This record gives sequence, structure tokens and C-alpha cells, in this order.
Amino acid sequence: MTKQNQQADGEIHEDQLLNFLVNALTGAFGVSLAENAEINPEDIYEVLVGAAADGTSISMLCDRSEDSPSSTDILYHLRTKFDLDTVKAVGNTLLQEYTLELLPEQVEIVVDFHLRPYYGDRDETDGLYYNEAKDGTTAFHAYATLYARVKNKRYTLAVRRLTDGDTASSVLAEFLGLVDDFDFEVKALYVDSEFYDGKCLTLMQAHNHAYVVPIIPWGTKIQNELSKGWSREIEHDLTTEFDGHEWTVEFPVMIDCTYQQGRYGEHGVARHGYAVDAPFIDTPGQARKHYSKRFGIEATYRLSESSLISTTTQDATRRLLFVVLSLLLQNVWRYLHWEYAATPRRGGRRLWWWPFEEFIRMITCAAWNALSVRRKIPTNKPPDDQFIR
Repeated sequence: MTKQNQQADGEIHEDQLLNFLVNALTGAFGVSLAENAEINPEDIYEVLVGAAADGTSISMLCDRSEDSPSSTDILYHLRTKFDLDTVKAVGNTLLQEYTLELLPEQVEIVVDFHLRPYYGDRDETDGLYYNEAKDGTTAFHAYATLYARVKNKRYTLAVRRLTDGDTASSVLAEFLGLVDDFDFEVKALYVDSEFYDGKCLTLMQAHNHAYVVPIIPWGTKIQNELSKGWSREIEHDLTTEFDGHEWTVEFPVMIDCTYQQGRYGEHGVARHGYAVDAPFIDTPGQARKHYSKRFGIEATYRLSESSLISTTTQDATRRLLFVVLSLLLQNVWRYLHWEYAATPRRGGRRLWWWPFEEFIRMITCAAWNALSVRRKIPTNKPPDDQFIR
């Protein structure tokens, strides 16, 4: 028996993880089915969780399973029992349920856009978001996410679907309104360059949040500043128009200069500018260091992509539901890791080794067992002695 097991008060088995997630979804989404329906809500969520953990499609999982409902039944109920507004509201509530109680009194907030390229017929697809060309297209299934960052751990607080016409400032205003209702204090707000404009900077100043935003070198003045000199702080401004009125927002910019030293094949001096208003940042180097914290969000996206139900549907409701589920898996993993798989001790809890990949494997195995996924392939002759030990 290992030291870890000697100190443990109990164990969580893979089937219990599946039950936890199915119960969470069943309690959050009140799906009512007809009395003569051949399946119940738990069946739907069992397939959804299994497909997400397996990174496969609903049809593929159901076709490989002997005890699962038919994929036709599952997809029918997803089409008819879920609407976009409910998925958005309930999804965010569910994400916050396993997050807020873990957060300390002060956290860092990150807002980001995530664009998934779309290459299909745009005339047949509603709700696309159009942006600058990326990966050979200007059309995307796009989402904005609000994260809390605590000691290199990232917790999703909300996700919002983007459609054409949405702006960075409208998304930021919505998310800052959510943040105002939470009990924690915002230490700082980190956003990417999508939010570098006068409206967003005005919003952040109005909410009185410390912030760091990478600047875009619009205009000859800032371009000149970024082409010469060493690390320094300057005053800058942007003029913004709204409802026919213009105003100018002023803010400090910290220009950080570093030697490339051959990184990425580059040499010479690299200069990066950040719009900064934070009492704990005194130098351009500190601005760069603190902003680099948000790069961990890319890891969250990678984990999300690994646990996203594969689909070709253009239905916005189902796509948002699948995104919420992929983010929920990460939140639940962190919640269970802290609440159940951690040992209380002086100086803070000890978190036992339990990576997200192992968490996902356990759920996948549980779903395969529950649905009786076939783990064999047809052959043109029986296995011989080479397959026997």
C-alpha cells in the first residue's frame, strides 16, 4: 500500500466521476421527456459526457455501444429540448457552481476570444463571427471566455457565443457586469489586443480595475516610439467615436525592450508596448511579466479541444452546449481535485497527482463500461497462438 493510500480517507472510482457529471447536468438542465419516451435525461447526459471525454461524436459513440440509446434519439432531444438562451444562462451558472467557492478573496481576471475556423457554406449557417483572416478563412464559430486565474490555475466563469456585429467592448461590458456581482476582488484584468480600443479602455477605467493590455501600433506617433529607445513609460491617447460623439481616453504605455538573442531566429531589440494601469506594476519589465500570465489560457484551450464532442452541426445551441461541457469538465476536475483529492495540512492542502488527462481517461472508461462500448474488431480469421499468453 502506498503512502498516498495510507493517508486517504476514501476513494473516487471512475464510475462515480461519471455519476457526478451526469447528476450535475441533470440537475442544471431540467429536460422533461414524454411519458412514453424510450430514454430519460440521464441517458442523454451519459452519452454527452462519454462523447466529450472520448473526444468523439455522439453518433460514433452510440454506434459502437451495445447499451446506449440510438444517436437519432439523442440528437432529436438535443434539437427539441434545448434552446440557446437556456444553454447560455444555465451553462454559465453550472460553470460558476464548481468554481466560485474555490476562489480566494482576490483573483486575476482574463477575458479572451477563441475563434474556430469555418470553411462551409456561409449562406446556410447562422451565427457566424467574421474577423481578420486566420487559417485561410474570415468566418468563425467564435466564443468569448471569462476566466479567474489563481496561482497558475484557471477557472472558467462564463462563456459567450459571438456573432457578427459583436464588438470587443460589448463583450467586455457584459463580462465586467458579471464580475461586479461576484464576491471576490479583482486584482487585475488581462485582455489581449482585441480589446485595445478607446471604448474598452474607458470601460476598464470606469470599473476601476487594474489592467494590462498589449497595444496595437496605430498611427505614426506610437510607431515611432516603438522603433527606438530603451524601456520607458510614456503617455498616450486614443480617440473614439460613439453615437456621433468623439472623446479621447488617455492612459500610460509601458514600452519593454529586450534583446532577442536568437530566439525564434530573431536578433536585435524587441519592443513591446502595454497599456498599463496597475499599482503593483512599476516598470515595463514587470508589465511584460504580469501580462505573460495570461498565456496559460492557451493550455485551457488545448484541454478544451481534447474534450470537445466532435460535430459537423451548424446548430448554434448544440455547439455552445458542447463548448460549455468541455469547459465544465476542467472546472469539475479542479473542484474534485481540491475538495476530495487533497490532503489538508499545515501551510495549505497537498494536492495528489491527478492530471486532467487521467481524469478524462477515467471518465472515458466509465462511459464505455456503462454503455457497453464494443472493444473488438471483426477479422477474416480467428486469432492464433500469437494472441495468447
